[in-house]
Amino acid sequence: MLTDNVRELVDHLFRIEAGKMVPYLTRILGLGRLDLAEDVVQDTLCRAMETWPVHGVPENPSAWLMRVARNRAIDLIRRDAQFRYFSPELTHLLKLRENVLPGTPAFQNEIRDDQLRMMFSCCHPELSMEAQVTLILKTLCGFSVAEIAHALLASEEAIEKRLGRAKEFFREAGAFVEFTDAEQIPGRLNALYQAIYLLFNEGYHGSQSEQTVRDELCFEAIHLALLLSEHPHGNRPATFALLALMCFHASRLDGRMDEDGALVQLELQDRSKWDRDLIARGFQFLEKSSMGYELTEFHLQAGIASLHCAAPSYKETDWAKIVEFYGELYRISPSPIVALNRAVALGNSLGPKAGLAELRNIPDGGQLWEYPFFPAAQGEFLRLLGRLEEAREYFEKAEALARSRTESEFFARKIESCPPGFAQLNLPG
Repeated sequence: MLTDNVRELVDHLFRIEAGKMVPYLTRILGLGRLDLAEDVVQDTLCRAMETWPVHGVPENPSAWLMRVARNRAIDLIRRDAQFRYFSPELTHLLKLRENVLPGTPAFQNEIRDDQLRMMFSCCHPELSMEAQVTLILKTLCGFSVAEIAHALLASEEAIEKRLGRAKEFFREAGAFVEFTDAEQIPGRLNALYQAIYLLFNEGYHGSQSEQTVRDELCFEAIHLALLLSEHPHGNRPATFALLALMCFHASRLDGRMDEDGALVQLELQDRSKWDRDLIARGFQFLEKSSMGYELTEFHLQAGIASLHCAAPSYKETDWAKIVEFYGELYRISPSPIVALNRAVALGNSLGPKAGLAELRNIPDGGQLWEYPFFPAAQGEFLRLLGRLEEAREYFEKAEALARSRTESEFFARKIESCPPGFAQLNLPG
């Protein structure tokens, strides 16, 4: 049905265009009216849902959305008593922008500048790091409250309150909160890096059961990082390390799912499906990230990803080097997830018995009890050791913790590989 196609198109455009329209409108309306800008964008997308099925999808949907949003903003300005004094000036500014046509270099430059300004504005030092990241995901990446809650491991209520407090801060601060000094940028970069990488991970792993992999989110994250890298204050090693990491991971997107939409683990992926152009770009960014003396977690993660991409096969991967990188990563950024990944790499390097022992000695391993790939890793090492009954139990734990249908089906296949009643094989570790 046309309506279904339109809904799918608008959903896709919301993710792409909302991150352009909100910064575009707040440049005119001010950050203190962020709610108004978001309402205009929402109204515009609703109007598209209503009119496109009847009149057809416009030739340039993005330009249509931007034009309707601008006109809607003008209408609201004229009706809003708080804007009445400034209405002629603001309306004039919006009309001037109407002469800059979407798709032209001048328009693209404006959008790029608006997005960069919005990124830096969201990272105001008076806001907590959590609030900064939440704002970026909402205003620039088009995340819903539910998606932000999943990405940040928080409740939807907590995210709503976080957004509400941030917007209230913008309203009370007024013009004083506007980002105007480029010298403020270095102190705001860490929040930007976190938000961009969270966006990428949301696309790469997916919190929605219907889609485990969402390519458009991954490439939107890369787009934002590229925007940042083009700014004089964003042109730094950590930015290029983040870009390298995302390019390496994105290169494997086509190999992560089979024809039926099932998740394929790294060991079984068809490496001929990996995007060699993206891998090449990853190595280019990795080389640029080595300028200077800065070593960040993104450098180490990119180094690990580069070894996977460079290896001819899973068995030929330089697992010893990966273990070394994970050890250094744990030193500068300790977490149970890093320790888990190091244990898996160690098992691939020294054998499943060593990997299993390392998994069971993870500091603060209790924090991983709700993470499905923790019991799955133990199950995999037990399976390789021939202890199939024990392996099956761990895969069943993983299936019970699965966060999506695709993950559940993946663990179910692992359970099937360990049929009950098999004798222990006592394979060497």
